[in-house]
Amino acid sequence: MDSQDIRYRGGDDRDAATTAMAETERKHADDNKGKLHQKRAMAKRGLRSLTVAVAAPVLVTLFATFFLGTSDGYGNRARSSSWIPPLWLLHTTCLASSCLMGLAAWLVWVDGGFHKKPNALYLYLAQFLVCLLWDPVTFRLGSGIAGLAVWLGQSAALFGCFKAFSEISPVAGNLVKPCLAWAAFVAAVNVKLAIA
Repeated sequence: MDSQDIRYRGGDDRDAATTAMAETERKHADDNKGKLHQKRAMAKRGLRSLTVAVAAPVLVTLFATFFLGTSDGYGNRARSSSWIPPLWLLHTTCLASSCLMGLAAWLVWVDGGFHKKPNALYLYLAQFLVCLLWDPVTFRLGSGIAGLAVWLGQSAALFGCFKAFSEISPVAGNLVKPCLAWAAFVAAVNVKLAIA
């Protein structure tokens, strides 16, 4: 009889332990659901901020391209040299550059880089604003030399962005490299336009 009592008591302990384990698992499951919900909310906020960071510069560049426009003078000067791209390609590549710079700036912002190094934000804004000025100065006013000066200022700001972004996020720094290459090419186009 004593052995039956022992077995029975052991069963009670097992049932209590099983109940305690089930309760603990439910609490962990609830905690995990809360954490999962929190992670999803963070991901949605991150996706929204990424969309704004990339779309805003692209939309402003589109606005500047279409409403500040260009004159017909570029087409005449571009035909004189075979390596100067057509205007639509020039504008499309400027849009791609704005997109890459927006993505790079977002990566820096995500890492808290604009708080650590506010210079990075100032350089980004400077290169963006000067990039917007280049099209009207070069094409609307028809001044290749002034356009070259504007583009050299933009290239200097881009190089500063490259250095600042690389220190904060190497990926962001690498995203600026194609923009630097494009800036060098556009500077060469500007020289050709200033001479022509």
